[in-house]
Amino acid sequence: MTHLDMFDSNPARGRAIHLIDVENLLGTSFVMTSAVAYLQTRYLEVVGIAPGDHVVLATGRRAALATWLGWKGGRKLLRGGVDGADRALLEVIEHEALDRRFPRVVLASGDGIFAEACARLRAEGCSVTVVARPDSLSRQLRLAAQDIRRLPLAPGTVRLPYAPEEAA
Repeated sequence: MTHLDMFDSNPARGRAIHLIDVENLLGTSFVMTSAVAYLQTRYLEVVGIAPGDHVVLATGRRAALATWLGWKGGRKLLRGGVDGADRALLEVIEHEALDRRFPRVVLASGDGIFAEACARLRAEGCSVTVVARPDSLSRQLRLAAQDIRRLPLAPGTVRLPYAPEEAA
């Protein structure tokens, strides 16, 4: 089965916007290009991206280059600081009239900061799917979503083999 055969990729359901918090899905801001490429492969297997879907990737400064090189396609957003990627995606939700442009919103993050925005999108008539690592989905976000997809990642594929402070 290809990602185009997946339930969420069914063109009859309408096009979707995929809002992807790369660092959240990988569980770290210390990412490598190969980890981001692997993440894209796993995302396509679990969620699917149909022709006509829009993809928005957000990261902080530390993960930006690996994300830009590792994930093929999509709009890339960069925001520094605490919760920078989250704030960049929230701005897309708040200022880009997603409810009028997309019947489906796929949020790839487990952060509770998105719960209120997802609940609002559902109230406005959007179907909301949340994609998260099994160990990192906030309770509030789980309750705000219509559909939950777990994104299991193989151990050792997304983290550096040592802690960042050990590299110094």
